[in-house]
Amino acid sequence: MGINSIGKFFMPKNVIFYELFEDVAIKVHEMGIKLKELVSEPDADKRVGLLAQIEDLEHKNDDNTHRIFTELGRNFITPFDREDIHYLATSLDDIADYIYASSKKINFYSVNPNDTGIQKMAELILQGTIEIKKAVFGLRDMKNLRAITEAMVKVNSIENQADDVFDMSIEILFQQENDFKEVIKKREIYQVMEIATDKCEDAANVIESIIIKYA
Repeated sequence: MGINSIGKFFMPKNVIFYELFEDVAIKVHEMGIKLKELVSEPDADKRVGLLAQIEDLEHKNDDNTHRIFTELGRNFITPFDREDIHYLATSLDDIADYIYASSKKINFYSVNPNDTGIQKMAELILQGTIEIKKAVFGLRDMKNLRAITEAMVKVNSIENQADDVFDMSIEILFQQENDFKEVIKKREIYQVMEIATDKCEDAANVIESIIIKYA
């Protein structure tokens, strides 16, 4: 029996960490969906309602993240390294934080989200949350490593696309927008949305580290 097989044999049967991570991934994906709905909604009042839904999901994820840390302190044996559990919980929480921050800035600045850069960024964030959800769900038994790896490759590609969209959006913004206040507002929104894709990549890197150790 190889070392990895022995490691799997002694892995604890307690699945609380998997359940919590999967719930977080589901909610992060839901936040990505709601952000896409928000930037596609022309009615400002309805956008406020969508922001409230995103905020509620973010708070629920904060609770789940706290529960993960509580379980980490309570359980001596964990399904994988305690450090990796902490890193994964933090990176998933960061995705949620930046999706929420993106939606807040769009509403706070009263920016019309019918903007090519904002629209493309929202779509990339949504795609990133879809792939992160796939990868997180793959951690429970690690049977389909190919699917997990493909998800992580896609997240990396999404992050690269977001960098290109950010650069393009800034270039167009300075070329076409004469209102300095609008330039500042939109630039901040682009930045926060791009960081959300960075956080997806951070989470993918943590998952990659986990599967290298335990797959």
